[in-house]
Amino acid sequence: MLSPAEQLLQDLGVTEPKEIDLEAIAFHVNARIRYRPLDGCEACIVGAATKAIITVNDASSPRRKRFSIAHELGHWHHHRGKRLACRVEEAIRPPGGASPEQIANGYAADLLMPSYLFRPLARSLGAPTLKVVDALAEAFKTSRSATAIRLVESDQAPALLICHSRFGKKWFVRSKSVPSKWWPRDDLDPESFAFGVQFGDYPEGSIPRKIGADAWFERRDAERYEVYEQTMRASGGDTLTLVTIRDPKMLDE
Repeated sequence: MLSPAEQLLQDLGVTEPKEIDLEAIAFHVNARIRYRPLDGCEACIVGAATKAIITVNDASSPRRKRFSIAHELGHWHHHRGKRLACRVEEAIRPPGGASPEQIANGYAADLLMPSYLFRPLARSLGAPTLKVVDALAEAFKTSRSATAIRLVESDQAPALLICHSRFGKKWFVRSKSVPSKWWPRDDLDPESFAFGVQFGDYPEGSIPRKIGADAWFERRDAERYEVYEQTMRASGGDTLTLVTIRDPKMLDE
């Protein structure tokens, strides 16, 4: 079933990522885009009746601008007529939940990376890796973090994306094919490659590296298995680690 954002794209005949023209989409739903210096936020929307004006920080990067516009279009679709103190943030954490900002983030993800285009392209690129993330981010003109979240949630292969700060785990997402019993531990294991990226000067992982599953999961039986990890740096000093599961025994409920 298509989401509202995906249905809008199909109604407009969008069949390739390069056709996701946000200014044209905004025009179609009676919203106009303006670029201005903004202090304290990335974008805002003012609407009256059937028309709206979306103002975007002209100092932001092109991909940040795209997310900001898509986020505000989410508010225009879901929260028209409501008064909101909108605070657009980069999609560094998974969309989801019932708050207006989370709902707008979910709409933005569907608009920028619609499943009917994202899944086939991701499937054609092979198993989830940071190289695949970068290829998808380039195709859809989205951030690496938002793209990585979308890739894991698309369930091309059993995988988790885990975000850490220097103080521990902040959040994670898992593919539907990964049983809920595999709950990531809160701290980073000193033996993990991610530890060296977070606390040292290790470069981002160029390829997935094999490691004992007990480095990533708290279950007692984790020591029986191995997984693959690949870590990239994110904003604010955080790290994002893509953990992939290749052992089918780990997927047994």
